[in-house]
Formats: sequence, C-alpha cells, structure tokens
Amino acid sequence: MWQPKITAPILTQRIPTPPYGKMQDRHVVSYDEYIKTGGYIGLRKALSMKPDDVTEEVKKSQLRGRGGAGFPTGLKWTFLPKVEEGKDPGMRYLAINADESEPGTFKDRLLMDFDPHLMLEGIAIACYACRLKKAYIFIRGEYHHQAKVLENAIKEAYENGIFGGKGLLDGASNFVVDCYVHRGAGAYICGEETALLEGLEGKRGWPRIKPPFPALKGLFGKPTIINNVETLAHLPSIIENGWEWFSKQGCNSTIGGPPSWGTKLMGMSGHVNQPGCYEFDLGIPLRTFVEQYCGGMRNGKKFKGAIPGGVSMGILGTDQYEAELDFDIGRKHNVLGLGTACPTVFDEDTDMVAVARNIARFFKHESCGQCTPCREGSGWLYQLLGRIEEGDAKTKDLDLALEIATSMGSMPGTTICGLADGNNWAVRTIMNKFRPEFEARVRPTFVPVRVTVGAGAKG
Repeated sequence: MWQPKITAPILTQRIPTPPYGKMQDRHVVSYDEYIKTGGYIGLRKALSMKPDDVTEEVKKSQLRGRGGAGFPTGLKWTFLPKVEEGKDPGMRYLAINADESEPGTFKDRLLMDFDPHLMLEGIAIACYACRLKKAYIFIRGEYHHQAKVLENAIKEAYENGIFGGKGLLDGASNFVVDCYVHRGAGAYICGEETALLEGLEGKRGWPRIKPPFPALKGLFGKPTIINNVETLAHLPSIIENGWEWFSKQGCNSTIGGPPSWGTKLMGMSGHVNQPGCYEFDLGIPLRTFVEQYCGGMRNGKKFKGAIPGGVSMGILGTDQYEAELDFDIGRKHNVLGLGTACPTVFDEDTDMVAVARNIARFFKHESCGQCTPCREGSGWLYQLLGRIEEGDAKTKDLDLALEIATSMGSMPGTTICGLADGNNWAVRTIMNKFRPEFEARVRPTFVPVRVTVGAGAKG
C-alpha cells in the first residue's frame, strides 16, 4: 500500500494549505523571508562545485521534467555543446516554460504566486551548471498577477546580487546571469518548446521542425535549455541535500523503466469535494488521492473516469481508479503519460460523449494550422463528435472518428509537434474505454429491409 514518505513539504513549505482560491489569502514570500527559511543555500553550495559536477548531481537524481514529457533533466543538460575549462562558451540561453496552458493544470501558478524565489534560485543553479548567460521566463498571457509577482521578485534578486552585477551571489562566482519575464499572448501551442522559442523571438508561435534541437540551435540560433517552472524549483533542494536524499521520495519503476523519484505538485479538479493543489510523493494511487485527501467524490457519487494530467494525456477508465500517478502510468494504463499530474475526475453522471466533443473543440481552436493533418483533422474530428453527440451520426462514423484520430500526430509522423497527438489520445481513449455510450448515440449504418411477397405474386 502506498504511504507518503515526505516528512515536510519540499516545494510548498512556504505556501498556505489548500484550498488556495482567495486573493486576500495570498502572501508572496519576499527575498528576506526566503533567506531566513534557508533560501539560496542550494545556489551557494552549487557555486562551490564545478559546473559539470552540478550537472552530474542532477543527472544522478533522475529528476524528470515536471512540465509534461518527463524527460530526465540532467540528461537534457548534457546535450549542450561541450565547453572547455576556462573558455567562454559564448551566448547560451535558458528558457523557462511558465506557459501552463494545459486544461486542468494550475500547479506552476502556485509556485509563482507564493514562492517565486524558489524558481529563481533554480534558474541561477541551472544557468551556472550549463553556463547559460541569459534566462527568459515565458509566462502565460493570462497570468497577469503572476507576471507582476515575478517582476518584483527578479527586481529583489538583482538588488541582492543574485543576478547581474559582479556575478552570481554578488561575486561568489564571476559568472553573470540576467533574467527577464516575457509575457505570452494566450496561445496553447506555445507550451511546445520550439513554439515557445518562436514566441520569445517575437514571431508567430509555430513549432519548429527538429532537428536541429534547441540544445544545439535554439533561441536566436544559440544553444538553449528549456525547463519547466516546477522542474527548476526542485534544483535547490537536490543540490543542498544530494541526489540520494531526493531518491528517497517517490517510487521506483515496477515495469523496468526509469524511476519516478521526488515529489510532485498535483492539481486536483473535477467532481471531488476538496479540489486544490497538493504535494505528494510520485506513485500515489488516484483512489487514495481522491478519497483520503480530497474528501471523496462530490455528492457521494461513484467514480467514472479521470484525466490523469491534462486533457492531452487521454483518460483513465472506470476500472483504473487504482492507477498510480507516476511516470509508468502511460505504459500500464494505456494513456499518453503522466503529463502535468493534475487530474480531472468525472463522476457517474458525466456524459463522456460531451467530454470528447469538448476536448476536440479545444484542440481545433488551438491548432496553429501549420500542419494539414492537424489543421483539417482536428476540424473533422470535432464535426464528427458533434454529430454523434446530437444523435445525427451512424455507426460507421465511430470508426471514421477513430481513423482520423490515429492518422494525425507526430508519432504517426504526420505533424511537426504533439498537439495532434494530444487530440488523438484524448478522443480515442475516451471512445475506446466508454464505447457503449457512443454506440447508444448513433444509428445503424445499414438497416436491413424485409421484403414480403404477396399471396398473389408470381415467381
């Protein structure tokens, strides 16, 4: 049975207990408060190490990206061009993905709302380890309050010698880092890393063809690392306490894959009594999350299904209530992956046909239109699901919808980015796991006609 291992919160230690909905309850941790509670100790320790040793510590920690893909952070850092000791690496960038546009996801917002210096310390550590001279925080266009909080926190960091000036920690290292906030324009597609880079350069947010990959040719054509807000927020504690300490949280893989070490912010929404953002060890079963921490299903109704981490991940069926929220969830429960680990739970009265249609509407609206299969396919899929919902479709339309879904995406090799894959997985997992609901809304394609021969007929 899953048991929580953390004795104290790691990412949310300065954040009020859930729920976090009221504006008057917000208290942003200032630089002075952050220092009093152990802030920037991790950065100070990192500066006493060689940059490559910091990278190796992160690599050993098996810290996996918290933005959705779950790619090992330290391994990503090693893709940068090698720099000889004592030589200037030239201009290299860190792009922080604070776009957080995945429906149902609100965990990065919490860190920016209350504890921005935790992320800023992580930014400084990452820049030192990878020899990155400038950091750009690409923040979601709708996050007006959070952008102001970050601007104020960055100003405090400059005033106290974290960024700019003589170097990190006001001369503890002569490596100078500058940090800026860049406001997005509300485009979901800019959560894709290369579309984010296009947005930072002032262009239309269209994903780029890869290769070249950002680590070799990224922002302004220079080597670039792209990390998520929550990923960077883990770095101070990993460097301060060591990778062995980090490995004691979370869980190991049960199917022979990489471990799911560490804690995770999980934003719960949907038909539960106590929605909110929680911090758990990776591996917590969905049932435990809902019933022990969220007060159970709302109005005492039964569990029907759940999106495990953003709509693009697909859906867990009624018989998958025990699914563990770790990075193995995709292979074990036929979803795309853990994603942002922010579940949306549905009760027994939910119309899954309407859910599929609404998700398809979202992806149709957010497709950038660059790739024909995504631009046209998402529209066709939305139209088909609309007809099914209205009862104006035939049985063959169910197979047609699945055919369209599985024919578009970067994994079939028909699109540049994974937006179509998100549409694909969402629709087909809902249709496959709740097939009877869809079949009940359609008419038979062929209706057999019985011909009766009259008594006086000849032949």
